[in-house]
Amino acid sequence: MFLINIGRILMLAVWGFLIFSLVHPFPKPLNIFMHIATFFMVVMHGLLMSLFNAGQPQDKKLTAAGKVRVFLFGVFELIALLRRQQAELKDQDKP
Repeated sequence: MFLINIGRILMLAVWGFLIFSLVHPFPKPLNIFMHIATFFMVVMHGLLMSLFNAGQPQDKKLTAAGKVRVFLFGVFELIALLRRQQAELKDQDKP
């Protein structure tokens, strides 16, 4: 769990850097790369969120806060969610 939290912190740093580059653009060739990276990050995290939510059973759909967390933290949040679900399944299987 410690490494997942470090990954979350790093992902927040990446988001902060990308948003900073939108507010204070870098010089000409680098700003184009940063815009492409920001677009790619938004699209990929949006796809990740929608695909994960579509694969969940109706009673286990993500809340709005869960969707925001998956969008922000990406795969690090998905790993934490999957571990939580596995722990819940183990608890249900015990007599």
